[in-house]
Amino acid sequence: MDISEVRKGSKVLIDGAPYNVEEAEFMKPGKGRAIYRYRLRNLVDGKSLERTYHSGESMDAANISTREGQYLYKEGDHFVFMNTDTFDQYLIEEYKLEDKKQYLKEGMIVVTLFHDDKPLDITLPIFIEAAIVKCDMAARSDTVTAQMKRATLETGLEVDVPTFVKEGDIIKIDTRTGAYVERVVAKK
Repeated sequence: MDISEVRKGSKVLIDGAPYNVEEAEFMKPGKGRAIYRYRLRNLVDGKSLERTYHSGESMDAANISTREGQYLYKEGDHFVFMNTDTFDQYLIEEYKLEDKKQYLKEGMIVVTLFHDDKPLDITLPIFIEAAIVKCDMAARSDTVTAQMKRATLETGLEVDVPTFVKEGDIIKIDTRTGAYVERVVAKK
């Protein structure tokens, strides 16, 4: 692919490894060829690098595909997923999932990113519902702003929730920000 076609979000191959383009900058000096600067993140090990190219150069597109998968369980340092079409199981190393592992619940459907049939990463649903297993006591005080307290979810994630939320309640969380959205089911 011509260097001018590489944009933010493009998947490219550098030295045989797949990279995601995180930033793309174009500069046209007064004389000479245009300059393209890219910040890239390795999709296998997560390391980033910066590269500069000139107009007329090219990069190889990475063979990236996505498939729907279901999270099954954690086994040692790996998370086990199942392809929902073929029922084949595959493993993803814990370090690749970073903070996403705190949102995973058994049976959850995710989108898995593959490079040459090797799983690299997952995309979580935008919202998840999870039960609160532990909740701090709220301190009551007169205030104009909403009062919040810490709560621990069944996945191990800690979030700030309003004072009316109790242990056993099921709440909705935004996986992009980790923020409380709403209470779905109140404990009776």
